[in-house]
Amino acid sequence: MDPHLLRTFVTVTRLGSFSEAARELGYTQSAVSQQIAALEGDLGAALLHRRPVGPTEAGARLLEHAGPLLVRLDAARADITRLVAAPSARLVLGATPLAVTARLAEALAEVRRAHPRVDLVVRVLAHEALPAQVATGRVDLALIDGLAAPSDPLPLPDVGPLTTVAVAEQPLAVALPAGHPLAGRPGLALADLSAARWLDAPDLAPRPDRLRAATGVDGFRSATRYLGTDVRGLLALVAAGHGLAALPAAALSGAPGLTAVPVHTPRLVHRTELVRGSLPEGPAALLAHLLDQA
Repeated sequence: MDPHLLRTFVTVTRLGSFSEAARELGYTQSAVSQQIAALEGDLGAALLHRRPVGPTEAGARLLEHAGPLLVRLDAARADITRLVAAPSARLVLGATPLAVTARLAEALAEVRRAHPRVDLVVRVLAHEALPAQVATGRVDLALIDGLAAPSDPLPLPDVGPLTTVAVAEQPLAVALPAGHPLAGRPGLALADLSAARWLDAPDLAPRPDRLRAATGVDGFRSATRYLGTDVRGLLALVAAGHGLAALPAAALSGAPGLTAVPVHTPRLVHRTELVRGSLPEGPAALLAHLLDQA
């Protein structure tokens, strides 16, 4: 299966238009139509409805495979590029919002002292996007946080030959409004709050389905969806009674109108991992070393 044809198919499907896909890819519309026809001929199946443009049943099934396949191809190219590349003065770090900490800032300061001319870029991105960003070379390395059992690795997608190293584990706590009936407890079982309303904040906190899986208990109903990376905004919603959130205890310190109660059952932590591919000597390799050794 020709990956160029596959990319064209994915682009046409995403945009819902042959002409828009041609414009984005830099082809003529006729060339795009010919590429789709060639892919359909190779697979022996119609992949797209033409009016309106959309995937057939076979096309929808192909899309399930196309994303991972194309990411792995991009990852292979990026891995070889990193292997033969000359040292770079540019460092692009990807991080989930709660992974940007004082410890990271100190490590970046040391990198800057060693490489005064470094062009430093920090990109705050969602958990789901970062492994592929590292694998395909869009960022040099990443810090990703999430919910895990103590010493267990975070569940990350298989997008290429990446190395993961734990750089921090913090106690997990539930953010409760100050007047909540459980606010005075020294600790709690997460299942005790299964009937409560929760915030669904995919870029900051474990989602309700993750809490259900961790506890083996139904419930954890989502009351409000928070699509943002501002922790203060999330905590303001908790304080106002719009839902609860499970976060690292350090992120809740001093938050107004809230009480942070540690989770003692099940045994869970907020884990941060460094995700990297092969790195030539330079600022990115130094940062990886500093975070790994800290």
